[in-house]
Amino acid sequence: MTITSAEIRETIGGYLDRYPDEKPDLSVVLALLDQGTDVTSRKEFRGHATAGAVLVDPDGKALFIRHVALDRWLTPGGHLEPEDHSLAAAALRELTEETGIPAEPVALADADPVHIDVHPIPANPGKGEPDHQHFDFRFVFRLIDGGAVTLQEEEVSGYSWGPLDMIADETFRSRVREALRGRK
Repeated sequence: MTITSAEIRETIGGYLDRYPDEKPDLSVVLALLDQGTDVTSRKEFRGHATAGAVLVDPDGKALFIRHVALDRWLTPGGHLEPEDHSLAAAALRELTEETGIPAEPVALADADPVHIDVHPIPANPGKGEPDHQHFDFRFVFRLIDGGAVTLQEEEVSGYSWGPLDMIADETFRSRVREALRGRK
C-alpha cells in the first residue's frame, strides 16, 4: 500500500499534537497539502516527503553515513517509494539500502516520527532536479544485535558510529534521547 498525502497530513497532525510550537516550521508542507499537492511524489519540486532513520547501537552510538551528493555526514534516509506502506517502513528501507544492515536486528524505538525537518536540497543537474525542499520524517531505531555495514556506494562513501552529540540539531538530538528512554 502506497503512502498517501492523507497519511502525511495525519502524521503531521499527530506530531503537532505533541509539538504544537512547530506548526510554523511545517506551514509550507501544510499549505501544499491544503492545495491538494501530492507531497509523496519526488517529482514535486516545491517540496516532497522523505523518511530518515537514526539507528542506535546497544552502546548508545548512532550510525552516520557520508552522503556522496551532499558531501556531509548524515543519518540514513531518502525518498519514499511506491511499495512503502508507512513512513516508518520507508525509513527502515532506506536504512537497510544505504547501510546493508538487514531489518531483522533493528527495532523501531517510537512508532511516531521524533522530528519532522523541512530543509533545502540543492539542484542536481545530473538527475534533472532543481533546488527543492525535503520534508523529512525522522524515526529512531535500535540495533538489537549484529549490524555489519555494507555501504550502498552510489550514494554513501563512508560510515561512522558516533555519539548522539554528532546530531547537530539540538531538538532532533533531544527527541532521539527521549525515544530511546521509551517516551510514548
